[in-house]
Amino acid sequence: MAKKSKKQQQSGGTPATVALTAAGVAYTTHSYEHDPAHPSYGEEAAEAMGVSPDRVFKTLVADVDGNLTVAVVPVAGQLDLKALASAVGGKRATMADPALAERTTGYVRGGISPLGQRKKLPTVLDESACAHPTICVSAGRRGLEVELSPDDLTKLTNATLAPIGRA
Repeated sequence: MAKKSKKQQQSGGTPATVALTAAGVAYTTHSYEHDPAHPSYGEEAAEAMGVSPDRVFKTLVADVDGNLTVAVVPVAGQLDLKALASAVGGKRATMADPALAERTTGYVRGGISPLGQRKKLPTVLDESACAHPTICVSAGRRGLEVELSPDDLTKLTNATLAPIGRA
């Protein structure tokens, strides 16, 4: 069952945790004090939670041939834009404009979750996620992560599994 802070219980959580609860999915939230000076949101999350960076995944929004697409890759690596385009049958991918990504998903940069987005976007999860019983992704705000099984994340986001990350 999910562990929620008193503030989350009162507010109903983030759209991501609300979506997880509504789907009846087992998950755990992990909160930490976000440091605005830290150079990497994902690495900060891994360090703060004491979790290996290959189990903490970042959510990135890319533009593939004019369509926004969500890429979920380990914080320890980078997104391979060519592999992402290929995974969704596209030709070319670039990183989306951050303001457009925020408006479309309903989340702020550094807190974009693949779950509970304002507009459901095609999602690709790096296949390395399947090597772990659970992974962590943003729960919808900086300083809050959600831990769940890669299978549940794949089902809830209707994600495609593909090798889109690189070291």
